[in-house]
Amino acid sequence: MNDAYRVPAARATATVVEKKSAFIAALSPAGTEAEALAFLDEIRAAHRTAAHNVYAYALRQNARTRYSDDGEPAKTAGLPVLGVITHAPLVDCIIVVTRYFGGTLLGTGGLVRAYTAAAAAVVAVTHILTYRACRTLALTLPYPLYEPARRLLEAAGARIEEPRFAADVKLNALLPADTADAVAAQLRELLRGGEGLTVSDIHFAPY
Repeated sequence: MNDAYRVPAARATATVVEKKSAFIAALSPAGTEAEALAFLDEIRAAHRTAAHNVYAYALRQNARTRYSDDGEPAKTAGLPVLGVITHAPLVDCIIVVTRYFGGTLLGTGGLVRAYTAAAAAVVAVTHILTYRACRTLALTLPYPLYEPARRLLEAAGARIEEPRFAADVKLNALLPADTADAVAAQLRELLRGGEGLTVSDIHFAPY
């Protein structure tokens, strides 16, 4: 339950050229198999004249992985792309590597290296979010306790949302689950009993 995982925040592309063959890698977030296959269809439609549209994806749900060599020699294309994803490591994403043949055969070793390089190149330019098991602390504070509570949260490394000022101060703070309980105990002491503090169940969030 507490295992962190990494997902791409947005789509990205990168191109590698090997002996005049262009390997165009396209990466997309994909939380489901349907989303992954929809992106694959999109890339295939955009590159109808390409020699190959190799792909691999990894989903967090059921630890699902899949790859296709799309006509390249077995295990020279899709499997190396999947290897880059799992080594990164990333989940909930798909990488499609489109190859435009340049006229020179690369051999099995050359194909493995080229597809690996293309997939690695797109991962290198991808903005990645790390999701961790967290708790959200929701606070309702009298004004005199706002600054002490904020300093306590900042010292703990909490991600603090913009406070809302009215008759009292309301703010939410995100903390890793393994430190949230200790911080909550300090806040209860500050609040002299904990009234005004709500601690959420564990959930995963970028942190």
